[in-house]
Amino acid sequence: MAEPNPRHDEPPEPTVPGPIPLASAPTVFTPPPAACDAHCHVFGPAMQFPFSPNRTYTPPDSGIDAFIELQRRLGLSRAVFVQASCHGTDNSAMVDAIARGEGRYAGVAMIDDTFTDADIAELHEGGVRGTRFNFVAHLGGAPDLDGFWRIVNRVAALDWHIVLHFDAKDLPSHTDLLDAMPVPYVIDHMARVPAAGGVEQESFEQLLELMLSDERCWVKISCAERLTEGKVAPYDDVIPLARALIDAAPNRVLWGTDWPHPNMAVMPDEGHLLDLLAAYVPDENLRNQILVDNPTTLYDFS
Repeated sequence: MAEPNPRHDEPPEPTVPGPIPLASAPTVFTPPPAACDAHCHVFGPAMQFPFSPNRTYTPPDSGIDAFIELQRRLGLSRAVFVQASCHGTDNSAMVDAIARGEGRYAGVAMIDDTFTDADIAELHEGGVRGTRFNFVAHLGGAPDLDGFWRIVNRVAALDWHIVLHFDAKDLPSHTDLLDAMPVPYVIDHMARVPAAGGVEQESFEQLLELMLSDERCWVKISCAERLTEGKVAPYDDVIPLARALIDAAPNRVLWGTDWPHPNMAVMPDEGHLLDLLAAYVPDENLRNQILVDNPTTLYDFS
């Protein structure tokens, strides 16, 4: 397993903003019992869980205690913590956060060839059910594909899924990779398609075709604050994209806040993001499916 990152006497100075201090409570609907934030992160605290020395950004501490308070305000019960690049392959903060949930939380790790089968089994025992690969240029670009396939084939034995973080413009060039996936795969943040391009842009049309034709393909209708033109609320231009994906495969859609929103210049209000879900999905039963049933399919909450 990758070595834990070295401790320091003082926490590092953040290079990106943190989340807003106090999210609004949702006003449009009340989340159902067992509703899940299926894409969020924990960062630090850095004095306990240091950041990777190879990180491209340094966030302020946004640990599990702050997240628990956020869930209380939003009325959510479950969560899926996704390992972010600032912690590299040291998944300690995420595994600790999962343990704090006592069965309400699950995780998606970042691993590499240094992980033994025993290391991966330990992550599985700790509530991890997937592994994530970044293909995004500003986070380092595409991984070594030989190593990628070694990891994919190893975790397939545990019925994990693969989370893929793409830039929209790169999605059409990875058709062969997606065709060869032996397990379910989840595309983060609607493939980061710019909402201003609408539903007819090439990268979104390919994503929509994947959802229509490939039962292995899932998508997260998250990060409206990244996709919208101008990067600020009310995010209305994202609604047609989310609705099209939901219409294509309502049983393979996940929703998440992306808290604490790494690398965002203007931080969203998570209560507004949750209210936005009602604009994506006016039907209560379908909305409950996305918040409860769909994440339960991929994650072993117990």
